[in-house]
Amino acid sequence: MPKAYVFTRNGGPEVEALVEQEAPVPGPGELLVAVRAAGVNPVDWKLRRGYTRPGSEPQPFPTVLGSEAAGVVVAVGPDVEGFVPGDEVFGSPVTGGYAEYTLLPVAVTAHKPAGLSFTDAAALPVAAATAYEGLRQLAPAPGSTLLVTGAGGGVGNAAAQLAHHAGVKVVAVAGMAKKDFVESLGAVHVESGPSVAVRVRAVAPDGIDAVFDLVGGDTLREVAPLLADPAALISAADKLLAVELGGAAVVRARTSAVLGEVAGLVVAGALRTHVTRTYPLSAAGEALRAVESGHGRGKTVIEVTA
Repeated sequence: MPKAYVFTRNGGPEVEALVEQEAPVPGPGELLVAVRAAGVNPVDWKLRRGYTRPGSEPQPFPTVLGSEAAGVVVAVGPDVEGFVPGDEVFGSPVTGGYAEYTLLPVAVTAHKPAGLSFTDAAALPVAAATAYEGLRQLAPAPGSTLLVTGAGGGVGNAAAQLAHHAGVKVVAVAGMAKKDFVESLGAVHVESGPSVAVRVRAVAPDGIDAVFDLVGGDTLREVAPLLADPAALISAADKLLAVELGGAAVVRARTSAVLGEVAGLVVAGALRTHVTRTYPLSAAGEALRAVESGHGRGKTVIEVTA
């Protein structure tokens, strides 16, 4: 029987388990996919702890973890067009990605380009797509200066790369352990922690034109006054605080077209996924701990054996 990594109730790591369960059945507009790789994101452990996405219904337990998946279509549900069994795809699953089989809705599923690995494709639907859509929302002009907080993580490193590729100067806030990593993205590193705004001013004496926040809290409060225009601030970490400070939350379109555009950037060499750690499904708990610790660099992916 297929395996999946689940949480059985809201709580800490103690509520997680690797279980056997029947493969889901695709409904209208859904694809049954044999998973080859699943991205690991902070939202995964936040959902386990009890966070509920706005507008979503509480999920019954056990709930399979994982918001990103790439794999091979096994079956298609009613009213599905453009996908057939055997297609290699990636997207945002409705039944969790840490599993041997999951369901992908066609609205947020894209065909995987031949030049893109399953592991890299699984790193795109949440982190890279959030970076892509956030930058499209901010629309920083070439030659302007963008501040990215939390630049060492999945969204942050993608945002830094894409902005740098577009001719934007990137100032990247991250821990000292990630200094070499963020500098390899073409960004100017600034150490995170108290008085971060002082250090940002030192490397950007002409000011900051936009802020892409991935940390929230005290860091966001401290850097927000660096902006001449508060509206040039977006956050994927602290929506309420961003709005309070005059900015906005990152607005996600969540479409297959966006996924295709992001995948094209990877194939073209404009974006690297920076998958730094991979784990088998049997070690999904270790993969999630690596992300939940908050000290990870780049992207973590679970690889599922065919």
